[in-house]
Amino acid sequence: KNLVEANLVDCMIALPEQLFYSTPIPVCLWFLARDRANGKFRDRRGQVLFIDARKEGRMVDRTHRELTDDDIARIAGTYHAWRNKRGGYKDVPGFCKNATLDDIRAHDHILTPDRYVGVASQPEDDEPFDEKMTRLAAEWRAQQAEARQLDRRIAKNLAALGFGPDKE
Repeated sequence: KNLVEANLVDCMIALPEQLFYSTPIPVCLWFLARDRANGKFRDRRGQVLFIDARKEGRMVDRTHRELTDDDIARIAGTYHAWRNKRGGYKDVPGFCKNATLDDIRAHDHILTPDRYVGVASQPEDDEPFDEKMTRLAAEWRAQQAEARQLDRRIAKNLAALGFGPDKE
């Protein structure tokens, strides 16, 4: 709370889990800045940038994730666009949000980015519900019929190998 009220918190970036070899938990980067109105960048007093990058990266093996160059460029580019005078920054639902001190106070000074960035917009589904349910039910019935056919083929192949129902 004191760091926020002292106008020291510049940016919070939530990173994905399994990014570091020493811990599988997600981490959050804190960017602190003493002089947020120094003239070199835009005046950011009373604002904090929140970036939720927990969905970024790719798994390199079963237990470790890495951020790609594009992921790093997106995160860094967002911060630089927000910080610079003519950066062209825009809030992106589900990814980044420029929050005011009043927004942060309303959340009891909790600094987890997902509280502020919200959720990404979902693509519109123009298919009427009744039509969609009819289509999905038909697909399910076709898959069930195919599963029964595959079960019969597997049973036939097992019997040909000498593992028929009498071997259970």
